[in-house]
Formats: sequence, C-alpha cells, structure tokens
Amino acid sequence: MLHVRSCDTDDPPGLQEKTEFLLKDWVALYAQQTQQTTRDARNFGAFVQKMNTYGILKTDDLITRFFRQATNICTDVVYRMFADPSMPINQAKNKIFQWIDAFVHLIAMLVRHSGEPGNPTTKINLLNKVLGIVLGTLLKDHEMRGVSFQQVGYHRFFMMLFMELCSADVNLDSLMHSIVSAFAYTYHQLKPSVAPGFCFAWLELISHRVFLGRILVQIPGQKGWPLYAQLLQDLFKYLAPFLRNTELGKPVQLLYKGTLRVLLVLLHDFPEFLCDYHFGFCDTIPPNCVQMRNIILSAFPRNMRLPDPFTPNLKVDMLSDSSNAPKVLSSYIVNIKPPNFKKDLDSYLKARAPVTFLSELRGHLQVTSEPGTRYNMTLMNALVMYVGTQAIALIRNKNFVPNTSNIAHSAHMDIFQNLAVDLDTEGRYLFLNAIANQLRYPNSHTHYFSCAVLHLFAEANSEAIQEQITRVLLERLIVNRPHPWGLLITFIELIKNPIYKFWDHDFVHCAPEITKLFESVARSCLAKSNVTQQLNMAIVDGESQEVGNIN
Repeated sequence: MLHVRSCDTDDPPGLQEKTEFLLKDWVALYAQQTQQTTRDARNFGAFVQKMNTYGILKTDDLITRFFRQATNICTDVVYRMFADPSMPINQAKNKIFQWIDAFVHLIAMLVRHSGEPGNPTTKINLLNKVLGIVLGTLLKDHEMRGVSFQQVGYHRFFMMLFMELCSADVNLDSLMHSIVSAFAYTYHQLKPSVAPGFCFAWLELISHRVFLGRILVQIPGQKGWPLYAQLLQDLFKYLAPFLRNTELGKPVQLLYKGTLRVLLVLLHDFPEFLCDYHFGFCDTIPPNCVQMRNIILSAFPRNMRLPDPFTPNLKVDMLSDSSNAPKVLSSYIVNIKPPNFKKDLDSYLKARAPVTFLSELRGHLQVTSEPGTRYNMTLMNALVMYVGTQAIALIRNKNFVPNTSNIAHSAHMDIFQNLAVDLDTEGRYLFLNAIANQLRYPNSHTHYFSCAVLHLFAEANSEAIQEQITRVLLERLIVNRPHPWGLLITFIELIKNPIYKFWDHDFVHCAPEITKLFESVARSCLAKSNVTQQLNMAIVDGESQEVGNIN
C-alpha cells in the first residue's frame, strides 16, 4: 500500500515510458492469441525476456513500480474512453476490457510461473502485491474523483483475475485457499463504507457464482465461511443506517434489492452457512428489516426434513431434532461486557445473587436517552442468547425437555421476565426481537425460546406486554415469504391454544382493520387445522363487543 500511495516522481527515469511500451506490446500480443495455447506460452516467454532486457525484473522494487504504472495506464484508458463523446458506450467498454483483460492475463501468467516448483510463497506474495497495488490505486482514484469515479475497470480487473486464477491449473490448485483468502481480504478492505462509489461492483464481485463456489464449497473444512461472513457483515453494516430510515433513495433501494437476491441464493444453495452465522447477521441488521432477517432465519440444513407446522396437534417437544443444539459460529459471548457485568450475570444464574442484579440490569443495557438509540442492541442480543443457552444446559442436565412449565421459576426466566416488565417500549421491542431471532428450524434453541415467549405472554402482568409480543411475531408473518418454521409454530400455538386466551384480548379487536388483519393471518396459519370454527366464534364475539360499545 505504501508503494501505491508514493508519488510517481520518485520512479527511475524512463520507467513510465518503458511500462507503457511493454504494456502496449503485450495488449497487441494478447489480442492476436488464443489463451492456453502453445503460442501463448511462447509469447509469454518472449515477453518476460523483453521485460528482463528493460530491467523491470531486476529488483522487487522495480517490479512493484511496473505494476503500479501499468495499473495507472489502464485506469487512464478507462477515463479516456468514457470521455470520448464520439465513441459508443459498448465500443468504449470493449476497448477498456481489451486492455484490462490483457493486463490481467499477464499477471496470471507471472503468478503461475513465479518462484521455484514446490514453493508457493513467491506466487502468493506476488498476487498479494498486485492486489495491494490495485486496491491502493482504486482508493486514491475514488478519493480524488468523487462522483466522477468509474468502477467498471476495477470490477473487470478483479473479476477476470479471479476467474483466470481459478481456471484448471496444476500450479495453482493447491493454492486455492490462499488465493481466495487474498481476494476476500482485498474485498474487505474495499467494503462499501470505505469506497461507497464501488459498492455495486463490490456486491457483484462477492456474489459471483465462481467466487461463491470457491469460498463456500471448494475450500476444505469450511475455512472460507468466516471470510464470506465478514464480507456480508461489511454489507449489512453499510446498509444499516440507510435501512433505519424507511425512505430510501433509489441507489440504496437497488443495493437493498441486490442484497436480498444474494441472501436468496445463499438460502437456496448454501443454507447451512446462513444457519451457522445467523446470530452475527441478525445482530447487524436493523430491527425494522423484517424480510431480510426472515430470509436468514428461514434457512435449515439440507439433510433435514421440516415437519409441517400446520399439522394438527404437532408435538414439537417430541421431535428428535428439538433436542439437538444448532451450530452458532458467531462469537456472541465476547459482547457481554464489561467483565464485571458478565461475572455478576454468571453469579445470578448460579445462585440468584447479587440481589441487586435485576434492578440494575436495565442500566447496563441502556446507553443513551435518545429515542431510537437508547439501548445497546449488541449486548441485548448476546445477553438473551447466553441466558437461553445456559437455561437449556441446566434443563438438559436434569434430563428434562424444555416446556412452558419447567422453564419457569428459574434465574434465567427471572431475567427474561424482569426485562419484559422493566424495559420501556423500545427496549422491550429489542428484547422480544432477540428472542424471535432464535425461532428457526427444529433445534433446542428454537424449542426453548418458543416456550419462553409463550410463557412471557401467559405470565405478563399487563396487556401492553402481550400486545408487543404479538406485534413482534405478527410483523414477521405479514411480509412476503419465506417465514421461519419456529416463528410459525409459535404463533399458531399462541392463537389456537385456549390457555393463552388470545382472542379475548382487547388489542385483537381495537379496530376493524386490525381485526381483519388477525383474521387473515390466523386463517392462513390455521387453514389445515380444526380450529377455524373457534376463530370465527372469537371474531363474532369481538364484533358483538364493538357493537355493544357503540350502542
């Protein structure tokens, strides 16, 4: 990076002219040849000899300067072609691609043939050097040109170089992990918050089918998964402040739609990846992005067959999968801080001491008095997840299966009930969302948190809490599919089990349009069950009450 940002004036005399001559010569050669042919290898050998004659390969510093100058030349070609009013846009792009593709092919050939056989370090060092040079050039270009910045050339460079290095080659097959890691690191450095003018090209690069296949499938041991999770986090963090504002500009709308499409591809082709990293993703996505979160939470392992949530008298606790703990690869425990708070939390879970823990809990979670940002959402999510997993472990140690009875009267439920009662509307909404984020496919977390939210509803000391629980569940059901399995079974249990007296609550009948909304959702959820008559009776009773109130 230091090489890239250094001034051109300290280059040796004549280097720019030599680089331009050599690059033009190589572009002409590339235009005449077919890749992966004997002639290609002969031309490459002759060209390397010419580079040697010009002294380019004499030192590592000169090689670095050559690549920097060549990158600048290709960048200048992009702006010259687009600035020519007489040149049609397609013709301009073809000219740009001709230069960049030739430059990329030269880099790929140098990487393949650099170093001694059996020593991959030289190849990876050269690749990292080139990626660093182009990265630095892009950032400098982005900073200097502002709204005039052109992302086309850089997008073409990264895409074509990755494709070339991923083509079948015995020299590079064993280096695939290192190659993918180098590109993932470069893309992380170019994240949208750093180079917003490059964000659309960046999204295309990280969602390209070849890149996805390499980073999520072909690297053994799922070692590429944390790299890709980091890139998605970069995307979510950039979008978050825009998405909190419901009025999105057209560019952000396009980026949001593109993000949803990427998530749908992951849901279809790599669901286990979304399953394992769901916590970190939901931690970053704003609470109002219901559909984006639903896509992530709807993922389930491909070897699992989901039970039909509409099955009458479905016994979730009898499902074998309900006893299996899911993988959670996000490090949420580190977010429970400061250390003294974590220490007091563990102490309370173990012995319900210190006695002041519950009364002081809200103070730890609330960070400002500004509406909309009062609470530390990251700490809230981590706290809910940690308390829930500790509760599951305790119940399992007693050889019990979690249900709405045995989760009660515990330190864990004390914390949850205290949060439901003590927090204001904003804090309670975040707390209930943290619970709803664990209502996914059949597993021990889904089962416990489903029981927990139903218990909180049943034991609530005010209808306001019950109304907010209903809101959190309902707003996730009224958006377009997919809907998480755990969310469906929880809501169905809430509205059809007479224990919860759901249809007796005033908020269900507070306005005709609200009643119709509940009726519509309930009919969808209960279409295959035998409680439709119960629903009709409840709605009629509600309408009768309204008429009576009017009279």
